[in-house]
Formats: sequence, C-alpha cells, structure tokens
Amino acid sequence: MAEGVPAGRPIPTDLRAITLYPGRYQTDALEIPGVATMSSYLFRWGRFAATHTWAVIAAWVVAAVLVVGASVGLGEQMEDSFVVPGLDSQAAVDLLQSAGATGGGITAQVVMTPLDAATTFTTSPAARVALDEVQSIVAGLPHVLETTEEVSPDGTVAIVRLQYPMVADLTTADLESLKAAVAEARVGSPLQIEAGGDLFFTFEETASATSELVGLIAAMIILLIAFGSLIAMGLPIGIALIGLVVGVSSMALVTRIFDIPSWAPQMASMIALGVGIDYALLLVTRHREFLAQGLPVPEAAGRAVATAGQTVIFAGGTVVIAVLGMAFAGIPFMTAAGIATSIIVLVMVAASVTLLPALLGVAGQRINRRGRRGIVTADAHHVSARWMRWGSHVSRNAWFYLVGTTALLLALTAPVLALRLGFPDEGSLPQSRTERLAYDLVAQGFGPGINGPLLIAVDVSADPAVVEPLREAVAADPGIAFVTDPEVQTSAGVATMLAFPTTAPQEDATVATIERLREDVFPPVLAGSAASAHIGGQTASWADIGHKVRDRLPLFITGVILLSCLLLLVVFRSVLVPLKAAGMTLLSIGAAYGVIVMVFQWGWGMNLIGLESTVPVIPFIPMFMFAVLFGLSMDYEVFLLSRIREEYVRTGDITASVVRGIASSARVITSAALIMICVYFSFVFGEDPATKMMGLGLATAILIDATIVRMVLVPATMTLMGKANWWLPAWLARLLPTIDIHGDSQKSANDRLALSGRR
Repeated sequence: MAEGVPAGRPIPTDLRAITLYPGRYQTDALEIPGVATMSSYLFRWGRFAATHTWAVIAAWVVAAVLVVGASVGLGEQMEDSFVVPGLDSQAAVDLLQSAGATGGGITAQVVMTPLDAATTFTTSPAARVALDEVQSIVAGLPHVLETTEEVSPDGTVAIVRLQYPMVADLTTADLESLKAAVAEARVGSPLQIEAGGDLFFTFEETASATSELVGLIAAMIILLIAFGSLIAMGLPIGIALIGLVVGVSSMALVTRIFDIPSWAPQMASMIALGVGIDYALLLVTRHREFLAQGLPVPEAAGRAVATAGQTVIFAGGTVVIAVLGMAFAGIPFMTAAGIATSIIVLVMVAASVTLLPALLGVAGQRINRRGRRGIVTADAHHVSARWMRWGSHVSRNAWFYLVGTTALLLALTAPVLALRLGFPDEGSLPQSRTERLAYDLVAQGFGPGINGPLLIAVDVSADPAVVEPLREAVAADPGIAFVTDPEVQTSAGVATMLAFPTTAPQEDATVATIERLREDVFPPVLAGSAASAHIGGQTASWADIGHKVRDRLPLFITGVILLSCLLLLVVFRSVLVPLKAAGMTLLSIGAAYGVIVMVFQWGWGMNLIGLESTVPVIPFIPMFMFAVLFGLSMDYEVFLLSRIREEYVRTGDITASVVRGIASSARVITSAALIMICVYFSFVFGEDPATKMMGLGLATAILIDATIVRMVLVPATMTLMGKANWWLPAWLARLLPTIDIHGDSQKSANDRLALSGRR
C-alpha cells in the first residue's frame, strides 16, 4: 500500500486522484481487464520500455549494428535509372537498346576554348594540337565507345563528345576517370578545359552543405528554450539522428529489391529529420505533462506513448501512405524514392514509440528543468495567457480573419497557374562547377540549344528511304537550329540523328518544339510507311516526365485529400471537421507551391538563396511536399482539435473551447513547426537546386500551416461553425469504427475504477 493511503481502500487510478496526491500513488492505470484498445497496448509497452530501459536500448543497438553491418556487407550501390515505360522518349532508348545501337547510352562532353582570347582553333596551330591531345586522352578512357569533335563557327569553342554505353554498365569510377583525364590535360595546356554532360548528372554527388548543421543547431536552441533542460532537448535530436543512421543504412539493402535512386537518401533524410524531431517533441512534451501531474516516470512514459504515441503513429502512417501514393504517377524512380522515404519515416516512428520511452526511463526526473517539477498545472494542460488572448481576439473577429487570411493564401496560390514542371540542367549550377562552365562555353560558341540536343531514333528496318525526308522536315522546323547527318545502322535497322533546338533546354519553346515535331512534323513524312520515329535524349525525357506528373498530380492530390477526410471523419466523428481540414491543407500547399513558382521560375529573391538562374519546378517536388505536409498537418490537426474537443465536451461552450484549445496547444505546435522550419530552411543554402527547392517548399508550407492555418483559420472557422463542428448523422455514427486516438476510453475506464473505489 502506498504511503499516506488509508488501509483497506483501493488506490485510485484516475489522473485527478494522482494529481491531487502527487507522488503518493503507484498505479496500474491502464492495466484494466476487458479493455484492449491500441492505447492500452501502447501504454504497456511504454511502461515496459521505461522500466527495462537498458534491455530496450541494447536491443536497438544490436538492431542498428546489424542493419549497418548488413548494409556494408550486403548492400548494393544505388543507381539513377530514369526508365519510364510508355513515354516516347523511353521508346527511343528502347529502340536503340534492342537494336544494339550505341546511341542509346549516355554521353559526356569536354569543352575547350583558348586561354588567349585573340586566338581560335582555326587560326592557332598550338590550340589545334592541344585539342587533338585532349581528344586522344579521353578517347582511351574505360567504357568510352567513341568520340566526336565539333568546333564552333567562329572557332572559339570546341567540343569533344564521349559516347558511353547504357548507365547500367557504368559506375562512379567512370566519372572519376574523366575528371582525372581533364585534370591531366589542363597541365601546361593553352586551353581552358571543362567537362559536363549526362555522366556528371548521373554520378556526380552533391557536396554536403554545412548549413544543415546550422539547422540542427537552431533546432537544439529552440528545444532548449522550450524545455529548459539539456536532457529534454537532447532526446528529440538523438532519436532523429539514430533513426536517420538506421534508416539511411537500410536503403542499401532495399536496393537489392528496388532500384533506389542515389538522390533518394538525401531527400528522405531531409523529410525524416524534421518529422523525427517533431514526433519525439510531442512525446517528450506529453511525458513531462504527466510527470508534472505527479505520475512516476514509468507511468508517465507509458501514458505518453499511449496518447502522443498514437498521434505519432497516425501522422507517420499518413506520411507513409501519401508518399507511397506517388506510385500513381507511374514513374518508377519516383516510386522507388517514395519507398525509400517511407522506410526512413517508419524507422523514425518506431524509434519514437519504442526507443524513446526507454531513454525517458533513463532520464527520470532529470528531464525537467532545474528547480521545477513540470510545465503544466495540477489539473489541466498548460494554458498560455498570451495565446489565450490571441485566441479570444481571433474568435471575436472571426469573419475578418477568415476572409483576410483566405484572400492572402489565395493570392499566394495564384502563381501555381504558371507552374512549369521540368528538371534543372547544368546552367543552374554554381559558376564554380566545371559542368556550369562547360555549359556556358557551349552556349556561347554554338547557341543555347546545343546544350539540349534531341535524339531522334528511327526504326528503318522496313523502310530506310524515310530517313533523309525526315531529316529535311526536322531541319525545316522553325524551332530547330540544325540537324546532324543521320547515322544509319543497316544491320540494326535503326537510324539516329541529333536535332539542336534554337532555344535553351529549360525554355517552354523547347518543349513546344518537341511536341510539334511529334505531332506535326513526323506524321506527314511517315504516313503510309512502316517506319516509326521517336524523340529521346535528356531534354525530351525531362519534358515527358514533367508532362506525365502534371497529368497525374491532380489525381494524387485528390486521393490524398479523400484519405485525410476519411481518417479525420473516423477520428473526430464529425462531417465538417474533415472538410475544413481538407480545404485548409489545399490552401497551405497551394500557397507553398506559389512561393516556389515565384522564387524558382520567376526569380524573385533567388539571389538570397544562392540560385544561379531560374529553373522549372522539379516534377517530384510537388508530390513529396504534399505528402509530407499532409502528414504533418494531420499531426497538428489531431493535436489541436483533440484539445478543443476535450474542452467542448467538458464545457459545451464552442468559443471557450476553441480559445482554451489554442492556448493549451499553440506552444507545442509552434515550437515543433519552428524546429522543422529551421531544419528544412537550412537545406536552402545547399548547392543542388532540387535540395534548395525541397527545403524552401517544406519550410514555407510548414510556416503557413502552423501559423496562418492552425492559429488563425482554424479558430476563426470553428468559432463561426459553432456546434455544427461536431455534427454527425446518426446513421453514419453507427457505421463508423471508433478510434481512440488519445486514449480517452482508457481515461473513462480509469474514472470508473476510481469511482468504484470511492464507494
């Protein structure tokens, strides 16, 4: 019997009793016969982990060592495969590959210009000799099938193109060999020598940015201010880093089953680092609340896992489902990236609900700030007076804030109408990179279209006579600068030619030229012939992928929104709450998309983030952004609305419940959001445009969702809707299952046991 409890009287097991007599009760609160909800299982696990701390930690260490060791010993190298069945550009590659033609592989180019601006390759024998030496050096590199040389009309720029086989036959070593050859050729040469092309795009690894460390340091400072404890600050950071190591290591093993692209770990790490800190923050916050109510450490950890842990599982599960939904795009490398991201998010969820309670058990009461037992009052959630005033202000002026913020978000969303999907080319890289210097030299000597050649593959097995008429028709198109002489491989039944547009690879006019060739130029020439022609090459492939994603994006967003509505309908048993949440999620993501268009396509403020030139929006970025924001917004929505719902059930006053719900949850939501904003925004200062775009997009989306939406639109709309917020038809209520997302049924069971003990 606990000290101070009258003999023969049952120990109360509800939170109110424990609060009234802190430290005097040891309870098996959630060990209730006949009650087997998800919260009860999570509670038992959380208490077990906090009690058997070193066993759980040892199990995680062993698992981590096994995963890392297996990754090193059995993992496979990740490869960038951009095979997309069904696209015309893919048909060109398949035609060349099936026929054994060499044009289906990838290329690289070595670009040269005399250091002496007064000389040219046509006037300087020394420059000509140096050019021949460079071509001789690179022609002898491993896997180089052939080289071709071209000098610009004014003689100032020369290109040596290297033809490689298919990407599956190459490795990073081929790129390193080319770099070494270029470095050797530069020694004592009268030429400026640069290199670029597909080989760099495929195998060049982006330099890691120190700004990511700055983001983590900022997150640590925010956590330290929020918790006032080094231990409480360190746990979310530690959990995120542990999950990151295990999750990223596992990708090399997954590559044995799926072809995970090489850029997927960085993209997945960016997402997982933010959500990992976010999930751990929610659990640590709830654990400290229960400690402040007088619960012993194992009990508090168990209840934290039973309540906030369910929210973490719910949010993580929705992120996983949404990311896997990218398979609807029908693009294999995006599906593989979604699988990689889902794995690392699952690892973060697992670490949060299994390893974290063990670490909470090790930390004990030391997790609280010095001199204070907790951060909440004895009988209620911590209520901020400042947020209480804000909530009251918004509720009094609900119409003003509803109309004003909606207009603001719609204005930010408007640029989405100009959204253009595509991939950045080497012209968007920093000018310190050799690929960028080569790109600029080629454009300077040959025109902007030379950097985006269109590979035209023609099946001439049945009619070789169509090749020359086809070349003439392509050359006559106003969007084409010139066409190379066709290379006919009679034995393979394939002819290839390169068509160079008059415009740069990223311009809309280039995409229009590709579509015009396919729809207007090819059909008349090939009419009545068994021959077929396809346009491939990197420029055409990126255009095709962007078009396919643009067509599938509305379907993907609709599916995710319907899923969110269904989940919220079941969780909150309300019709209007899911519809409101869906509309607000669309406004959040629309505004974030709009900001990306303004910065990356229109160039507004691009110098502030180190962007060299405007670029199209990378096709997989909108899908990734929506999937992640969907999961996080559901996380915030559940956390906020559950508090509002608790107050409404207790008081029946919708306005008061909204105000108090905001006041009791705003601090946690804004702290979690601020941490993720810092982490994601730090990626903006990386070198890769894709990383910049993802970082800015996620940071903007979370900023809008956690501030304008959760702290303004939600209280305004819920105040105006009144009791209709919780309306649910009786027939629908009977059909819906009950999900105890915050362990409310357990609290009710505890209350019943406590009441029976008082009789």
